[in-house]
Amino acid sequence: MKILIKDCYLCDLLRDSGVTTGDVAVEGNRLLKVGGEGELPLGWKPERVIDGKDHLCLPGLINCHTHAAMTLLRSYADDLPLMHWLEKKIWPMEARLTGDDVYWGTLLAIVEMIESGTTTFSDMYFFTDRVAEAVEVSGVRACLSRGLIGIGDSAEQGLEESRELLEKWQGAADGRISIWLGPHAPYTCPPDFLDKVLTLAQDYRAGIHVHVAETKDEIEQIAREYGKTPVAYLSERGVFRFPVLAAHCVYLTEEDIETLAAAGAAVAHNPESNMKLASGIAPIPELLAAGVTVGIGTDGASSNNNLDMFEEMRTAALLHKVNKGDPQVLPASQVLSMATRDGARALRLDDLGLLQPGYKADLILVNLNEAHLHPRHNPVAHMVYSARGGDVETVIIDGRIVMEGRKILTIDKERVLAEVEERARRLLS
Repeated sequence: MKILIKDCYLCDLLRDSGVTTGDVAVEGNRLLKVGGEGELPLGWKPERVIDGKDHLCLPGLINCHTHAAMTLLRSYADDLPLMHWLEKKIWPMEARLTGDDVYWGTLLAIVEMIESGTTTFSDMYFFTDRVAEAVEVSGVRACLSRGLIGIGDSAEQGLEESRELLEKWQGAADGRISIWLGPHAPYTCPPDFLDKVLTLAQDYRAGIHVHVAETKDEIEQIAREYGKTPVAYLSERGVFRFPVLAAHCVYLTEEDIETLAAAGAAVAHNPESNMKLASGIAPIPELLAAGVTVGIGTDGASSNNNLDMFEEMRTAALLHKVNKGDPQVLPASQVLSMATRDGARALRLDDLGLLQPGYKADLILVNLNEAHLHPRHNPVAHMVYSARGGDVETVIIDGRIVMEGRKILTIDKERVLAEVEERARRLLS
């Protein structure tokens, strides 16, 4: 489809000002013209014209780490430390989930993400084929991994399911679906199992999505078992020979940071989940100073408890200012880049995250005509410090309008809500 968005503010993270004005032209799944950049072919006519007056157009937000179907467990178990929360509450409840539960829970997450401006997410869970089906029908973009735990009876099954996912879903849905491998964490993936994961990564040239150094308990356990930090353990096994997305990275040594930087690994920062579970504060300023690419994630809705990336950006910016005692740490423009351009880099999606001709047409329109977004001194700062997910009015993914006037066009929202309520009642019965 040919789409023209007229007379909008344009978020341009490559300019010092951060904001320009003009039109955006979309053809197929690519940006054809953005403001003064790019050219329209002679006689080019749009099939749809969208009035962008009083709206800021920016790249779709990228949620670098979540567990989408955990929306089913939102507010089920709050105010608990991570390992107690996992072992006593979450894992026993997850054992009762069916593939259909995961499908509908994922659709609920996608509804929430689209409504709050997220166009791409990176997910680690199980029944991942059903997650992929939800992504396919909804029009969203996703990097999916089957969570792999190398202890217990299901270890080999997880590897086989990952192989099947790579065969069936890599590049599916017109390229909107990417498949990564998801070894859960160093403390659930012993060396022999991790070696099998890496063999699969080698066979399919796949990336690795893994939780790393999330809690003090993890640090102590890996030190007892291997005499190393989690990052050093992964490095010794050869994990960093592959593209790596390391979620959390709360407890890192200087050597760990150097290892991540030298390997070109990316980090998914999840400030609200880390705060809620009292896991700690990741050394994001130090990672950025070392040249590590850092994206932002919400983690699952059971430990956040929402998937609003605007809220996550604000939290990230404020948390590190107070932690460092420095109001200049993580300025708004840098945080917005982490949620867009750097998130795309973290997921190795090189043609996403900027409003530039030739890039994929994943973009959102934020309604600036709200009291909390006036006056318009600095719209970029507004996106981080003032905006809310509910300010997003239009969402375009891969050149397709998936939400307009806050109505999602690809999913029956009312049915999703009804299905989720029924399934949540069954899980608790």
